[in-house]
Amino acid sequence: MNQPTPPDTSRARAPAQGVRPKSARRRSRELALQGLYEWQINRADPGVVDAHMREQDEFGKADVAHFDALLHGCIAQRDELDALLAPHLDRTVAELSPVEHGVLLIGLYELKHCLDVPYKVAINEAVELAKSFGGTDGHKYVNGVLDKAAAALRPAEVAAAPRRGR
Repeated sequence: MNQPTPPDTSRARAPAQGVRPKSARRRSRELALQGLYEWQINRADPGVVDAHMREQDEFGKADVAHFDALLHGCIAQRDELDALLAPHLDRTVAELSPVEHGVLLIGLYELKHCLDVPYKVAINEAVELAKSFGGTDGHKYVNGVLDKAAAALRPAEVAAAPRRGR
């Protein structure tokens, strides 16, 4: 007589219902934000920051190519990205918290360079970063700034998107 096979309990348990595991891209954004924060606060060499981020436990679950693009792209293009952000801010770039600034740099970098990422996804991911790492209402500010930046950087995509409330 065949015995039923017991369930395999060696694998990690599924997340609770309604909670999805983090995607590799989300992990890369989180690590890039942490790296940008370290770079802004300590003025560390980007190579040192990169090496430090690669030592993190979660790094093996990240999209490494996306992490590299975000961290190194945001650092290399900081002045250009800040110039693109400035018209959409209600304060100077220097007055942004390091977390808000890092989140905005990542969101703007994705809007400008990662055309495979829909603009709404780039904004939503930045908002989620701000909720996880930023101040109480920082996510609202990030959403407003990146929404305006998206209209400037991806006008055709924004115009073609269905709007809520129609």
